[in-house]
Amino acid sequence: MNPAVGFLFPGQGSQSVGMGKALFEAHSELKQVYAEATEVLGYDIADLCFNGPAETLNLTEHTQPALLVSSVAALRVLESAAITPLAVAGHSLGEYTALVAAGGLTYRDAVAIVQKRGRYMAEAVPAGTGLVAALLGLATDAVKEACREAASVGIVQAANFNSPGQVVIAGEKAAVERAIELAKSKGCKKAVPLPVSVPVHTPLMQKAADRLAKELAAITWSDLRMPLINNAEARPIVKAGDIPASLVRQLPSSVLWEDSVTRMASMGIKTFVEVGPGTVLTGLVRRIVPDAVTLNVNDPKSLTATRTALGL
Repeated sequence: MNPAVGFLFPGQGSQSVGMGKALFEAHSELKQVYAEATEVLGYDIADLCFNGPAETLNLTEHTQPALLVSSVAALRVLESAAITPLAVAGHSLGEYTALVAAGGLTYRDAVAIVQKRGRYMAEAVPAGTGLVAALLGLATDAVKEACREAASVGIVQAANFNSPGQVVIAGEKAAVERAIELAKSKGCKKAVPLPVSVPVHTPLMQKAADRLAKELAAITWSDLRMPLINNAEARPIVKAGDIPASLVRQLPSSVLWEDSVTRMASMGIKTFVEVGPGTVLTGLVRRIVPDAVTLNVNDPKSLTATRTALGL
C-alpha cells in the first residue's frame, strides 16, 4: 500500500550540466527516452544535458525540453516501482511533465510543444531586456506593493509565489531593478537574479501565450488518471478539455506554487516526491508544509532512498 504521495516536477532554474547522467548510465531503458526526444528536437538532447555548455542549456528553448526529458527519465525509473500518486503538480515548465505523468499528454507531444513554448517565449522579449529575481524574506503584500510602485518604470510583477518569504519577480530589466531597490527598502533580506533567460509569468508573455494557444489546440489531450493542481489557479484539473486553456493562462499569469502545495496537502498528501533535476521544490515544500515528508529522484542514490522510504 503506497502512502499518500504527490509527485512534483521542476521548472526552469533547476537545470545544470550533467543532470540525469547518473540515472541514464544506471538504467539502460532510458536510452529510448532520450533517443525519442532527440528525434523530435533535431539535436542530441542527452549530449546537451550531460555535457552542456551551460550557456546553451540555459537558453529557454533548450532548457525547457532538457528539463522535461530529464524529469520524464526520472519518472520512468520511479514508475517501474509501481507507485501511483494521488495528485501531481509542476512548477511552470514542470506542469507539462506533470501532464505526461498523469496521462494527459504523450511524451512525444510534450517534447515538441515545450520546444515551441521556449522558442515563442524567447521571441516575445528581446534578449537582455528582461530580468527575473527571487526576493527573500519579504511578505507577499510588500512584494506586490514594490512591483506596483516600480510599474512607473516598466512592466514588473510577482511571477512565482513559491513559499512563505520567497517570491520571484520578473519583467522589464529597469522595472525589476527598481522593484528590487524598493523591496530592500521594505525589509527584503536578499534579492537573487535567476538563470532564466526570459521574464516568464508576466504580461510580457501574452504574445507567446497567443501563439502557444494555436499549437495546444492541435494536440490530442486525454483525461488525467489523477488530478493535476494547476499553476494559474492552484485548482485540480482532470478533464482533457480544461488543459489547453489552463496552459495558455499559465504563461502570462503568476505561478501559485505555495497555494498548489497547500492544496495537495489538503487532499491528504503527506509525502511529496520531486521527480527530476535538483531539489528546489523539495526546499519549497519544507517551508510550505513543514511536517510533510519530502523525497526526490534525480540520481541512483536518491531513487534508492525514495524507494526505501516508500517501502518499495
